[in-house]
Parts: sequence; C-alpha cells; structure tokens
Amino acid sequence: MEIKTIALEEHYATPDFMKGPGKKEGDMVLAANGAAQVKPNLIDKLCDLDNIRISDMDTEGVDIQVLSLTSPGTEQLGPDEAIALSRETNDYLAAAIRKNPKRFLGLATLPTSAPDAAVDELERMVLKHGFKGAVINGHVGGHYLDDEFFWPILECAEKLRVPIYLHPTPPPQSVIDTYYTGNFSSQVTTALSAFAWGWHIETAVNALRLILSGALDRYPKLQIVIGHMGETLPFMISRLDRGLPKEMTKLNRSLSSYLRENFYYTFSGFNYTQTFLDLLLQVGVDRIMFSADYPYGSMAAARTFLDQLPISPADKERIAHGNAEHLLRL
Repeated sequence: MEIKTIALEEHYATPDFMKGPGKKEGDMVLAANGAAQVKPNLIDKLCDLDNIRISDMDTEGVDIQVLSLTSPGTEQLGPDEAIALSRETNDYLAAAIRKNPKRFLGLATLPTSAPDAAVDELERMVLKHGFKGAVINGHVGGHYLDDEFFWPILECAEKLRVPIYLHPTPPPQSVIDTYYTGNFSSQVTTALSAFAWGWHIETAVNALRLILSGALDRYPKLQIVIGHMGETLPFMISRLDRGLPKEMTKLNRSLSSYLRENFYYTFSGFNYTQTFLDLLLQVGVDRIMFSADYPYGSMAAARTFLDQLPISPADKERIAHGNAEHLLRL
C-alpha cells in the first residue's frame, strides 16, 4: 500500500554541536552499546542534511522528516551559550530546509534557560523561517517545565499555535547516582539511566509535573508531543486518575483529559505491537503519529511496523501523515 509518511522525531546535529554539548551524547551511545554495535557512520548521518539522509529516506519509505536537534540540546547550557548555539543550529537547519523544502520540516532549538530569548527565537524561526514548533530536551539543569520561569515559552507556543516536542534527556546526576548506580557495571548504569529506562520515566515525570502545575489550564490550547509510545504514561492513565483526582489536584480536568487532549504521541523506535495497542486504546487514533528516531532508529523498521499494524487503512493514513498535517497545519 502506497502511503505518505511524515516522521516526527528525526534528529540532526551540527559538527560544532557534536564537538561540544553533543559529544557526551555520542560517548553515551558508544558506552552503552559498545563500538561494534553502534550504527555505522552515526555521527555522519546526524550531521548530514542532504544526500545521505535523503537517500536513506527514499530507500526506507519516508517522505518527510520533521527535524530536531539531537539530545542533550541546549538545556544543560548557561543562557549566553544556549542563545548562541540555538541561533547557530536553527540557521543551519533553516538552510537545509530551504534546499529541500519538500523533504524536511523543522522544530526550533530554544535557549530554554533564558525564556525571554527563547520566545524571541521561537518567534523568529516560526514566523520568519516557517518552523513547525520547538523541541525541549527534558529538564533544564535539574529544573522542570512546571516552574513558571519557563512559562513564557509555553505562552508563546500556544499563541503561535505550534507544538512543543518534549524529548528525553538523562536524569540529573544526583538521580543517576541514587537510582541507577548499583551492583552492576557502569555500562549498565548508562543504559538503565537513559534509553533503556531512565529517560522515559524522566520525560513522563516532566509531563506530569507540567500538567499538575496548572500550566495547561492557563494555556489550554497548547499541544505537547512525546515519543516512545507515550513514555509509559498511557499504561498508567487509569491509575493516575485514581491516585490524583481533581479534588486533590484542583485542576480543571482529570489527568487523563490532559493526556488525551493536550498531548500527541509518536513511535520513535518503539516498534512493539502490544505497546501500540495500549496507546491506541487509551488515547485514540487521532493522537498518534509516525516516527522512526533516525538515525538512532531504522526508518525501514518503522515503516514495516506501520504497514503491518492491525488497524484500518483510514486509521493508518491518520497515523502516517494525517494527524501530523493537522497538528503542524500543513
């Protein structure tokens, strides 16, 4: 079946980023997986926004990538460095989109530690360069989006009618030391605290803190995207409603309402049918979007997973491209 695909969580980097903030990310992948298991030319694929990437897209059945700067982004940098790096990486991506406007869309990198500058940068990239939203990589030096310090960014995204993609990042070091360092190797600690478990839980906690702070009552039209089939949240929806009722939270709605009306969910490397079916039953087909997590994940595997899902052709179209077109106003 021929089906258009828009992949929502696809990553890029600049060479300067990989020499600076991104070096730790590259080292973490190597440490956790072992050099022999890392995808060949991973860094080259991250930094390529032209022939290599488009060739992979053509071969593996992806029409459009929505690109965001790979973790850890700028969230662990001080304001001045974050402002400079955000502008540099956004301009790098904007140039690539201008060259291949039918294949690439962009999510803005923001200097999250400097909210007023982040608002200016989000407005610049959306209004001047046509970017479709922003990415925030987890906590900001141990601080989370429930802190009203960051709410000008949320207000701006709602005003511009663009989503924020809340992407994982490793937990604060104090959490890694307490939760993830134990009677096992440092290699296990790295994987357990990040992509095997920790950063999924970290993202879920960040999302829940955002809801419980009342931010989505103040900005009710704001849309948040999270990956990995919901970062464990769909499985817990009923329990969250029971354990955190409105009488306790003083929110306008139940937690499940926010998770079903203010959040979208992507695959991003979670090509697992059982997990998908739980997500589908919990949030509905209109809240699920396709992604591959390129170059960390395989576009071919994601596309095969999409094609084989036990759902109707119409629902498959919604997940493959229709929901993204609605959210991003394409």
